[in-house]
Amino acid sequence: MLSSTFIDETGHKENRKRFWTWCFRAPAFALFKITNRSADILIDLLGDQFQGILGCDCYSAYRKYARQCGGLLQFCMAHLIREVKYLCEYPDRHVQKYGQGLLEALKELFGILHRREQMFDRQFQGEMAEAEDQIWEAALAPRASPNRFGGRQIHRLIENMVQRFINHGEGYFRFITSPGVEPTNNSAEQAMRFIVIDRLVTQGTRSLRGRAISERLWTVLASCMIQNRSAFEWILQAVTAHFKNQPPSSLLPDSAGNQ
Repeated sequence: MLSSTFIDETGHKENRKRFWTWCFRAPAFALFKITNRSADILIDLLGDQFQGILGCDCYSAYRKYARQCGGLLQFCMAHLIREVKYLCEYPDRHVQKYGQGLLEALKELFGILHRREQMFDRQFQGEMAEAEDQIWEAALAPRASPNRFGGRQIHRLIENMVQRFINHGEGYFRFITSPGVEPTNNSAEQAMRFIVIDRLVTQGTRSLRGRAISERLWTVLASCMIQNRSAFEWILQAVTAHFKNQPPSSLLPDSAGNQ
C-alpha cells in the first residue's frame, strides 16, 4: 500500500513581504514550513525519490515536482467540483452546458462513495469504474461533439478543462485503486485552519527567527492534535529535557503505536 501525504499552502505576511506557509499532512503528524511558493520546497522536504502519493490541488508546483521526480498525485476532487460549479454559473450557455454535464457525472461518483458501506468490494469497484468512465466522457465531450459546445470556437474555459483532463486527468482517480488515499485534500486544509486564525491575530512574523519559531510551534500543535496528545505536556517535556541536556521526546508514535 502506498503511503499518502496531503499538502496545502496559504499566504504568510512578514514585513510587507509575501511568503507562503506550507502544510505537509501525513497520517501521524503535520509539518509546517514558511518559504516561497515553488517546487523547490517539495524537493527539499520530500526529496527526489518520494514513493507515496501526494494529495494536493492542481497548482503547477505539484505537477512540476511529479514530472521531475516521478511522483504520483491525487488531485483534490473538492477543488475540481468548485471549478465545475463556476462553469455551471458562467454566462455563456455552452460553458454552462459543459459544466452541468461534468457536475452530474461527479455527483454520481460521490453518490457511490457515500453508499460504500452498503456494497461488496467487487460491486463498489465496478460502479466506481463506471462513474470514472462517465466523468471522462463528460470532460472530453467537446472533442467528440464540438458542435454541442460552440463548434470550432470552443470557449477557452471549456478547452482549459479538456486539456487538464488530457494532460493530468488520471491524477483525479488514483484514490479508487489506492486504499487509504482520500479523494479530497480536506485533511491538509483542516490542519491549516488555526494557521489562518493565527495570521489574522498576529499579522505574520517579523524575522527569520520568528518564522522558525512559528513553524516549530505549529508543527507541535498540529501533530499533538492528530495524535490526541497534550501539546503543553510535550513542550514542557522538551524544555525540561533541554535544560537537562537530554534529547526531547519524539513527536512521532513508535512502531508499536505508543506515543
